[in-house]
Amino acid sequence: MTSTTALPDTSFPAALPLGAARVARPDEYRAVADLVARSFAAGPYGHIHATPERVALEADSAGRAAAGALIVVPDADGRLIGTASLLRPGTPFTRLAVDGEAELRLVGVDPDVRSTGVADALVAESIAEARRWGMQRLVLDTGSLNERAQRLYLRHGFQRSLEREVADVAGIVSYIYEFDLQRADGILVRLIRLDEIELVGELTETAYASDYDLPDDYRASLREVATRARAHEVWVAEDIATGAILGTVATPRPGGWISELGKTGELDFRLLAVAPAARGRGIGELLTRHVLTLARERGLGRVVMNSGPEMLGAHRLYDRMGFTRLPDRYVTFTSSNGPVTLLTFAYDL
Repeated sequence: MTSTTALPDTSFPAALPLGAARVARPDEYRAVADLVARSFAAGPYGHIHATPERVALEADSAGRAAAGALIVVPDADGRLIGTASLLRPGTPFTRLAVDGEAELRLVGVDPDVRSTGVADALVAESIAEARRWGMQRLVLDTGSLNERAQRLYLRHGFQRSLEREVADVAGIVSYIYEFDLQRADGILVRLIRLDEIELVGELTETAYASDYDLPDDYRASLREVATRARAHEVWVAEDIATGAILGTVATPRPGGWISELGKTGELDFRLLAVAPAARGRGIGELLTRHVLTLARERGLGRVVMNSGPEMLGAHRLYDRMGFTRLPDRYVTFTSSNGPVTLLTFAYDL
């Protein structure tokens, strides 16, 4: 397994001894306000002058607590190092939530301990608390420049809601994310987490090896998940009830490509794999539709991928979903087993 020190903080948080995430006590409200102010001052929008309304919002810990719950994370010594405000709809502190939705705001982490798992603990506890409230969705917004926060929410299975997004009065574009707290299918698609890298490598190799005769060098590339996650995006399908990882797919980060196949205006993806025991549950189609959604979110017009000539099950999936074949973009190369021609499939959005 690749050393965790080779992975960037923005992709995978490193472990830090933490206390359990919990609701703040009234005697901690001042510390919560100070933590929020310091966190946002050190963020990507810290250069923007805070309006009086924003200052009042950050300072009013008691008001936010009365409107929902103030979630905090202490360090091993009890010092607060993370906070988030979980708000009920219809309160003066919400901007998005409607009936049946809780809203997450002011997720802040002490700048000295960022990328250590504090934000993940806050989001996980906020999801659990919103479920305890009986809400249907958890909603939030974050600035388009805040890539660290965007990856945090994608790691937990939030999805962007393009139809709810507008620029605010200052012209700042905010991305709105939703988390379905009552998923009927019981499957969550999210970014991979650090402790899943080896597992996903094994899943990918097993999925491909169960159907195809793989040369050793290709087996090794299938297991090299850490490299893919460092440079691109590795998504997993998680069974919510059991926590089992059922499938995976890799896509590029916004603005790039994951293979030489991709062209301007296209999103290319690779290594769609479903655990053999999870086949027949629609995991492959769910992950592929997730890729199509990413392309729409990024304003792209086409999704493309290569597939080996013997991968007939994948071909049937793509044909059924409406992909077309592009013979003029087939790719031929020589492997250790001889010449191979990869078929190219495309989905026009």
